[in-house]
Amino acid sequence: MDKNTPLTEAIFYILLALRKPNHGYGIIQEVEALTAGRVVLGPGTLYGAIQTLTKKGWIRIYSEDKTSRKKKEYLITPEGLQAFEEECRRLEELIDNAKLMEEIPHEEI
Repeated sequence: MDKNTPLTEAIFYILLALRKPNHGYGIIQEVEALTAGRVVLGPGTLYGAIQTLTKKGWIRIYSEDKTSRKKKEYLITPEGLQAFEEECRRLEELIDNAKLMEEIPHEEI
């Protein structure tokens, strides 16, 4: 994912879920709730994305339970927030352009 590559839906929702500290299962639950069950992240997808986002510097570990490797909370970084906001602008442009098409009369097919 470079700066000009659109975010996948999973990455978009993971970043959205990490606007406050959250752990893996919490991210899965929040994404499912936000999408009314349409998007269900599997553990492999989630933890692969977490690794990628951590390497890119878009999220960071917020807190970690040293007694359990599974109890990590993550949080979006300023760089991740910037990437998320750029994606929101890109999506808004798509919607705005689609709305323009509604205003243009079209011939029946």
